[in-house]
Amino acid sequence: MFKSKLRQAVLIMLAMVYSAAADGPAKSHPGNWSRQRAQRPEEQVVRSKTDRAAQGRTFQPDPDMPAFTLPDPLLGADGRRIGTAEEWKTRRRHEILELFRKNVYGRVPDTPYTKSFKVVHQDPQAMGGAATLKQVQITLSRGQASLTISVVLFIPNRAPKPVPAFLLICNRGTENFDPTRERKSEFWPAEEAIARGYAIAAFHNEDVDPDKHDGFKDGAHGLLDAAVRPPDAWGSISAWAWGASRVMDYFETDAGLARDKIAVIGHSRGGKAALWAGAQDERFALVVSNESGCTGASLSRRRFQGKESVARINTAFPHWFCETYKTYNGREDALPVDQHMLIALIAPRAVAVGSAEQDLWADPRGEFLSVVHAGPVYRLFGRQALGPAAMPEIGAALHGDGAHYHIREGKHDLTLRDWQSYLDFADKVFGRVK
Repeated sequence: MFKSKLRQAVLIMLAMVYSAAADGPAKSHPGNWSRQRAQRPEEQVVRSKTDRAAQGRTFQPDPDMPAFTLPDPLLGADGRRIGTAEEWKTRRRHEILELFRKNVYGRVPDTPYTKSFKVVHQDPQAMGGAATLKQVQITLSRGQASLTISVVLFIPNRAPKPVPAFLLICNRGTENFDPTRERKSEFWPAEEAIARGYAIAAFHNEDVDPDKHDGFKDGAHGLLDAAVRPPDAWGSISAWAWGASRVMDYFETDAGLARDKIAVIGHSRGGKAALWAGAQDERFALVVSNESGCTGASLSRRRFQGKESVARINTAFPHWFCETYKTYNGREDALPVDQHMLIALIAPRAVAVGSAEQDLWADPRGEFLSVVHAGPVYRLFGRQALGPAAMPEIGAALHGDGAHYHIREGKHDLTLRDWQSYLDFADKVFGRVK
């Protein structure tokens, strides 16, 4: 008993240490508004060779936490229930988007701006002839002010065109997506994607907006903000999501890319931005969140020691969200939304969420439950999402009907193992499984 408690305490301390550099579950309280599903959807559980040592091991039990009730995504603001896909699209989806804009991520201003695209470098024989490299500059201007998003894009040469593509919102150094391929990183395994017939692209989040509390004077905020910022003015997470949509604007002009098969992916704070981008921009056919945690994929109402909270994230990163979100510090139950509703906004498009066993700060079970409780919205469209209320074993990937979840061994990171799970799911989503 003592050894077990000591081990749990050590894991929590480690999670808190590395969360300062990253972004930052227990009795399962899935929420009282929905009944457990009665029908198991068609699903596929796969396991990587590297994870077979974990076979049969499940994620640790939840610590004690307060009980909570999740908001019902199918209960409209007028008290009427949403019963059809059409009602969701015309009524409830807009209501929930507005709740997130007003209370969490903030609202992008409607300031006019111009944009232009320029391919500044192209190599049709990149990766030893396997791919075409394009380095693209997206320039966004307002009057004399402008900002430039630099995009690195590899397109497979041997795959029939147009090809599906993954876009990474990279929240780590640009060496992780080196166009020369002299430096390679599992964070962006371009060769793996090309070998599987996918284009792969990346941009640095700080091209769009600096990841610091600069008073919202630089980047996209400096370009588009009015003189006085209202309480629901956008934060940096929203700015990075907006940047992903500007890259999508370019993708629609590239004949080599299948515009209806574009996936946006992010890790940690980048995963939060990817989810918000996908929730708003329905051009993204697949939305991937890797260990995005608090105000990403994880349910905010799950509160316990060792998990990042709304108060903690707003204190450590005061520039990420709108000012109104700070009024919910320590008051998660008062939020009119929770993160399962963010994932529900992606329906009926595909969503993938990945966790890591040691990433307690991000609350793996809370990430899983968000996908589960987005299920009722997916079912309006005839899709079952994940369906099951039990997490897969450590090392297993669950490819559901329109939704994916996996939990691997290890700590907070975006690894080749994660990418392989997402590429496998994308094969299913985009009809590439033979």
